[in-house]
Amino acid sequence: MKNTHFYPPILFLILLLVAACSPKGKYYATNKVYTHQADSFARMLKLEQPAMLTDSSGLSIPSEWVGSVNLGIRKPDYVIIHFTAEHSSDETLHTFTVKHTAVSAHYVIGRDGKVFHMVSDYLRAQQAGLGKWGSVVDMNSCSIGIELDNNGEEPFTEPLINSLLALLAHLKKAYNIPTANFIGHQDFAPRRKPDPGPLFPWKRLAEKGFGYWSDDVLELAPENFDPVIALRLIGYDTGDVNAAIVAFKRHFVQSDYSPKLTQLDLNILNNVYQKY
Repeated sequence: MKNTHFYPPILFLILLLVAACSPKGKYYATNKVYTHQADSFARMLKLEQPAMLTDSSGLSIPSEWVGSVNLGIRKPDYVIIHFTAEHSSDETLHTFTVKHTAVSAHYVIGRDGKVFHMVSDYLRAQQAGLGKWGSVVDMNSCSIGIELDNNGEEPFTEPLINSLLALLAHLKKAYNIPTANFIGHQDFAPRRKPDPGPLFPWKRLAEKGFGYWSDDVLELAPENFDPVIALRLIGYDTGDVNAAIVAFKRHFVQSDYSPKLTQLDLNILNNVYQKY
């Protein structure tokens, strides 16, 4: 649903300037905009209007609103993990609280471990963009996006990872998210995105039930093993096989992420795909 209430850029700038001097907090103005938009969504949900339809001759088709007793809020089925590629959580909060960027996430976790909740779990955040995972192409409609305060060139801090693990445990329990459905932005959009990158501790997450990892002891991939089919069965978009291989290696190999599959890579891929 499209929000019909629009804030002109000059009005939004005024709100931000007022917020900077407000005793109610730095993000008072943007919080107010969020509340206004959420209220607009709530009013739309309360509308009890039948579909106004006409047939090919222009005659009205009889229609009536009858509220069902069997309904619920759509829940997220995936978690997408990103790095911010910025240098502080303040930079990221700014990026997600100005209109012209048109991007957001449900959560941002700072290097110090502080968690910022920015979009309700039941609403779409503009975080995944174009991509494909299995049969899912509109990932924004079925996922929670988590941005980690990291520039992509340094290890993730321990306070950040501790907070992430706590948040993932909460989300998995609250929404019954399957183990396989904790993935990275690179997995969903291998042609466009490298995050959260080879420095991200996927093995540690898998040990807690957030995604899968290869076993310590690996069998040789069989002679007839088809890596493209295996990648596709995991969920990767193999329309660009090299991009899919790189994304897989960033996630599951991490010591090397060239588009060439070594024997070790094949062994890992053979082991991992059987878990999905």
